[in-house]
Parts: sequence; structure tokens; C-alpha cells
Amino acid sequence: MQTPRLPLRPLLAALALVAASGASQAAASFVNGLVLPGALLDLSGGSDANTGRVGYFSDIYYDRSRNEWWGLSDRGPGGGTIPYETRVQRFSLDVNATTGAISNFQIRETLKFRDASGQAFNGLAPSSSGVLGRAFDPEGFVINPRNGNLIVSDEYGPSLYEFDRSGRLVKQYATPANLQPKAADGSLNYNVAPAAQSGGRESNRGMEGLAISPDGRYAYGMLQNGTVQDGWSADARGAYTRIVKYDTETGQALGQYAYKLESSGQGRGISALVALGDDKFMVLERNNRGIGVGATLASPDKNVFFIDLAGAADVSGVTLPASGSFAGAVAKGAKYIDLDANTLAALGNKSPEKWEGLAVGPKLADGSYLILAGTDNDYSVTQNAGGTQFDVYFRFGDKDPFASAIQCPLGQLTGCTGAASAVPADGSYQLLPGVLHAYKSGVNDFSYTAAVPEPSSYALLLAGLGVVGALARRRRPA
Repeated sequence: MQTPRLPLRPLLAALALVAASGASQAAASFVNGLVLPGALLDLSGGSDANTGRVGYFSDIYYDRSRNEWWGLSDRGPGGGTIPYETRVQRFSLDVNATTGAISNFQIRETLKFRDASGQAFNGLAPSSSGVLGRAFDPEGFVINPRNGNLIVSDEYGPSLYEFDRSGRLVKQYATPANLQPKAADGSLNYNVAPAAQSGGRESNRGMEGLAISPDGRYAYGMLQNGTVQDGWSADARGAYTRIVKYDTETGQALGQYAYKLESSGQGRGISALVALGDDKFMVLERNNRGIGVGATLASPDKNVFFIDLAGAADVSGVTLPASGSFAGAVAKGAKYIDLDANTLAALGNKSPEKWEGLAVGPKLADGSYLILAGTDNDYSVTQNAGGTQFDVYFRFGDKDPFASAIQCPLGQLTGCTGAASAVPADGSYQLLPGVLHAYKSGVNDFSYTAAVPEPSSYALLLAGLGVVGALARRRRPA
């Protein structure tokens, strides 16, 4: 990928885009939404669900210094059982600077993740219980403002990786031992079932959220729900989950912080983490209800909250309670966005199941900010116990779209099962789309500090050659 040229900027200069600080935290206002085709192909050259279909938004990131949007896809439509080259999409949006309305979604680049030797990271689950290899389930995405690299969090490890602008791995961060999945005998086991674990992250619910501090010094990874040792059960999954603070220079974890979920059960967990400043964040928390492949329609619940890590206790060596209060937890504010409160007619005014992407976008004319939320559509694919895949078509206007759903052999419109043996030609049935919602913050809702623009290529070259240091030493007074 060709990196746009940037003017030389001071390496430590901050681009501060700060709205006046206010304590009201009034709810953000819904502006509009986009429904994106479930069959859309990316720019990789792939022609089917397993090689090129867009999986949409496991995370969203807005790179302010380049005015670029990024949408992260997860491990692919095979649920970890079918090969898939993991990737991220760079896309563009038209944003009305006055209203915050969004339009004209366009994919501009498809970037695949590769290891240091150039081999593709794969969505397949780890082939060996104790070796992660290139198994990769991407869920969180940010740009490192110090160097322009891409940092991605992963559920399998749970891991944190840093890639250069071509998608090649340049750094792997260290996973704290208490987050690594352990079998009953204490051995590392990435494939162990949660009920047989002695500790660590639950399978397929690892590092879901990712944020970065404005100066790029720290990255923050967040588990989808509590670890097995933190009061996990199949129904409750723990009352608290963990935010891990990393040093981006060393790749080492510096601390862990406890976040209390709103309630347990219903597949509840977090899906996104967005930095507003050094200690302040937004968290997207949701359950597994709503329109989705294999989901349940009743009682969807997806919300965005403000949180503050200042004063929270480091719980790296602490077992968190399975219920009740914990005095050292991060401070959590009132609900800021109710993602279920505004629905789109194209989905029969029903809420999507998997709201997973969240980002603060450009500043608008009145000093407010665009906030963008997006869904993961699971590629609109399911599979049976034998691994055979099926496209899933819905008639969203029905009172119960699940009862009238159709499953068809991948890429086919006939030979289907469910409500019909073929997909009608009248357009009444559609694959599950990707969805974007635009929200407008209030001018005084929060103080937002944008990421420091990364240095220009010329400055990085000088720094790498030691020229900057040499010049500084020459100018230093005796």
C-alpha cells in the first residue's frame, strides 16, 4: 500500500481537538444509517464468501491524520474451521459537515495480514492445542500514531499484533499469563472447552476491544467477558471483564483494570473500546439478541457507555468477584448511546444482533463529533456439523424473520431449505447486510483529544539514521 505523503510535523506535537468539557453526558443523537449489501465483495480479487465477501465491522477506526476509515473483518465465514486469509478494509464515507449524515460507502483498499516471512494469517483455529502459529481472529483495530502502523487485537490468543502499512507483522505484544487459556493440568491450550479450563480467556471471547492513547504510547486491549477464574459460568460469564494496558514500545503489559458488565447471560460482553483521552474511553456493550445468523430476536440490548480509568486499581494479580461490587473497578458513566433505539426500514425496523464497531469520526461544523457504529454480519453464512456452508437469506419485514429464513448452498439460489426451496426473484429475500449508524455528539458531551499525527516518512528516516540525535547533540550548549 502506498502511504500518502505528509508534511514534516514535530514528533511530539499533539493535535488537540477538544470540545468544551461538560458533565451532562446527554445522549448522542441519531442522524441516519446505511444498509450495505451482504453479497458485497472486497478488492482482494476473491469471488465467493470464503475468498472475497465483506464481513463488515468487527471494529471501525477513523485515522484523523489521513482522513481514512478502516473496517476490520474477523476470522471469516467458516467459524474457524475453513481457511480464510484475514484482512481489513480501508473505506471512504461522505459526511455532511453540518448534520453528520453519512452516505456513499466505498471500499478503497483490502489489506491482508501476513507474518514476518510473508505467510498469510489464517482464520482457522490453532492446529495445535499449545501453539498459536498464524491462527488469527481479528476483533479490534487502531492506528499507532507514532509510526502509522496497524495494531490489531485477536480472540484466539488473546493476542495483540502490530503490522506495517503493507500488512506485514512487525511486533507481537506479550500476553499476560493470567489471560492465556489453561487446561485443567495448567498447560497452555488454545482449543480447550471453557468448562474444562482452569484459567484464562473463554474460547472465542478473547480480546474484543482495542484503543490507543492520543500520543500512541499505550494500547488498551479489552476482553469480551470475564476470564474463567473470574467467576465464569456458561450462563453468567462473570460480572467483570478486563482492560489490559500495554506499552507500545516494549509490547509489555503494564496493568489490568476491571470493568463491570451491565448484567450477565444472553451472551453479554463488550464489543468495542474507543479512547477519548489518556484515561477516558467509550465502551460498546451488547448481548447476542437481534437480527443475525443463528441469533434470537427478542430483547436486544446494545449500549455505549463512558468510562474513566483514572483511580482504578491494577488487578493483574487479583481474582475478580463473580458478582457484586468491586471497589477498584473503572468508573462507569450513564448510557450514552442506545443502539437499539433507532432502527432502519430496510431491516424491518429490527435491531441487528452484532453491533461491534465504534469510532469517533470527524469534527462537525458546530464543534460536535460524528460517532460511527457498525455491525458484524458474519458474512451471512452458517454451516452444519459436517462443515458444509450455507448462505442465509432473510425477509426482514416479517414479524419473525427467523421462521421464514432460507438456507441455500453457498453461492446458489436453488436447492435451499427452510421456508422455500429457492430464493424468490422479487428481491423480498436478502442476505444479512452490514449496517452503519451515524450519531452526532453534543458540543459539550465529552472532551476528545485526537491521536497525534504520525511523523512524516522523512522524519522517520532521519530518526532511523540517528541524524536527529546527532543534530541535537551538536546544538546542545557546553
